[in-house]
Amino acid sequence: MATHHRTPPPRAHWLLLGTLLVLTVALLTLHGLVLGEFHADESTPQGPTDTVPAAVRTGGAVIDARTPTPATLGPKDHMLALTFDDGPDPTWTPKVLSILDHYGVHATFFVTGAHAAQHPDLVREILAHGNEIGNHTGTHVDLRDVDATRTDLELHATDLALAGAAGIATSLVRPPYSATPDSIDDLAWQSLRRIGADGRLTVLSDLDSEDWRLPGVGKIIANSTPHDNHGAVVLMHDAGGDRSQTVAALNKFIPTMLGAGWQLDTVSRTSGITGVNAPAPAEAKVGGWLLVAAVQTSDVLTSLLGIFLLAASLLAVLRTILVLVATWVHVRRTRRRPRWRPGEPVTVIVPAYNEKEGIEATVRSVLASDHPVWVIVVDDGSTDGTAELVERLNLRRVVLIRQANAGKPAALNTGLAAARTDLVVMVDGDTVLEPGTVRTAVAHFADPDVGAVSGNAKVGNRGGLLGKWQHIEYVIGFNLDRRMYDVLECMPTVPGAIGAFRREAVLALGGIPTDTLAEDTDLTMALERDGWRVVYEQHARAWTEAPATLSQLWKQRYRWCYGTLQAVWKHRGAVFERGAAGRLGRRGIPYLLLFQVALPVLGPFVDVAAIFGTLVGDWPTALAYWLAFMLMQVVPGVIAFRLDGERLAPLLALPLQQFVYRQLMYLVVVQSVMTALAGARLPWHKLVRTGLSVPAASPPAPDLSAGRRSDRMR
Repeated sequence: MATHHRTPPPRAHWLLLGTLLVLTVALLTLHGLVLGEFHADESTPQGPTDTVPAAVRTGGAVIDARTPTPATLGPKDHMLALTFDDGPDPTWTPKVLSILDHYGVHATFFVTGAHAAQHPDLVREILAHGNEIGNHTGTHVDLRDVDATRTDLELHATDLALAGAAGIATSLVRPPYSATPDSIDDLAWQSLRRIGADGRLTVLSDLDSEDWRLPGVGKIIANSTPHDNHGAVVLMHDAGGDRSQTVAALNKFIPTMLGAGWQLDTVSRTSGITGVNAPAPAEAKVGGWLLVAAVQTSDVLTSLLGIFLLAASLLAVLRTILVLVATWVHVRRTRRRPRWRPGEPVTVIVPAYNEKEGIEATVRSVLASDHPVWVIVVDDGSTDGTAELVERLNLRRVVLIRQANAGKPAALNTGLAAARTDLVVMVDGDTVLEPGTVRTAVAHFADPDVGAVSGNAKVGNRGGLLGKWQHIEYVIGFNLDRRMYDVLECMPTVPGAIGAFRREAVLALGGIPTDTLAEDTDLTMALERDGWRVVYEQHARAWTEAPATLSQLWKQRYRWCYGTLQAVWKHRGAVFERGAAGRLGRRGIPYLLLFQVALPVLGPFVDVAAIFGTLVGDWPTALAYWLAFMLMQVVPGVIAFRLDGERLAPLLALPLQQFVYRQLMYLVVVQSVMTALAGARLPWHKLVRTGLSVPAASPPAPDLSAGRRSDRMR
């Protein structure tokens, strides 16, 4: 006889999820740092110039501060060094390169490390066209505002990006927000000395086109044109905004200057400097490649998370609209439903495993129903005295059946086999029914096409914050969703806490399925695939005991979610079927997978992206987005609570629910998906029970023993 070994659930889920989230945070942080999103994009006003050597302020635009005695130089007469800052940019840099190639001239491009890492192909293209590369810091920060450590980090980060992108090193540096030499103040001079101490040359400008102001093509040309025959370094931009005026100005400026006898070239060629671009060391190339790969990965991740955030927002809006419209239709439809009451009693099956704390309340509430009922309690091998307690109650119309522990589905099947009525109601052993629950549930069987009825499960132990959160979830999520499923005729689950069934329909399927952990979802889907309709009755209320601790809640939802995934996979063929099965497959299952699996799996990463967007972006916009999202939670919440006759006070806990409870539900879904992908079999998790009270208004049960078989336990 073969031995079957159950694959245990993966135990590294926290490690894997934590690693993914840490990696996401790291990449988003890198994205924010290299793009300079954590600092303001502005410069400090010019300050005093007491320590700046006069020769530097009046000298050339190329400053050599590598020695204690600084020197300056610049382009020779009738030579212009064309320079472009802030790139490379995928839109404007290729257009600038095209114009330079057309007129056979070259330029020096001062690139940021962030953009070089994002667009390494453009760095290589700049060099391939005979141009020159300079360092414009990693994040376009004003070097006057930072210390030596940050300066070193900014410059060497760009070095790594250039080494990784094109395998080169450059000795030219242009500080962001710099201008002509006469604008150097004391803070700028300190930064220039640091640049020189690192063995680099600083390149400022003699002529600032001010194209960043978008002054018009004519003004850009005028600002870039020398007033005499002295050489000059011209400052333009190939990134940082709309550079269409710059491109148009170049098309006129370059031929005009060439026609006037000027030579337009790079900083090094016009100034007589050599070796400014050299091969990078091997270790710098490796580190640079890793940096470029990380930055590009962070770009992809940021784009994906942005798409996910937008998609989640749109889906949230669509879901809200769909649920509210369906609820409106459901309310109007239920007003016209006939109220049928079968003359025969209904059997209520109560599977019980270690339910000593609540079983008496459950049984007595069922007997208090205003519809004739028989009760079958199936004790599934309890070890806490549950069976003995039921036996001692010695209640009429209650049958106790004992069996060895075989699981809830097996207990329900035992109850089905013992039942002698056409209609059965299944109730969990921790659930308390209202007097009218059975009557309102079975009334739907007046329609011969109805095979099952979902009741309205409500949280009985709603005290405390965790209880309130589950109460909100049950009323909003479960209740409104079931109304929508009812309207769309694609109910995926009749809850185990309260559900009514045609006994013959369930037996025709072979009874309650035992091969998934969500037997209620599995059975519901099987009934619909067999052609039966499944409806929802909001007045068939059952008060159930929700988990009282986070640990218990985790175990319950883990089982629910994993079992749902099992059931969906088992009934995936419904997508291609017709009738009730097709409605389930093409409406219910996609909705369930999208909103209860896919979005929760992406949820933690979308939340991280939203937090980073708040930190590095426009926080008022982020706040407005969050308030709009909350509004989409509150409006359905108010409607759902009103429809259920509930007080609105618990909704005050809704905002905090988004920060704590929702995150736990995210993790449950992630763990369930990982367990399913690992092919593991999750064991049944038994929750700790404390018991619920029978409703005070329960009426006495009628005596139905006449003419029936003996139902008193001896």
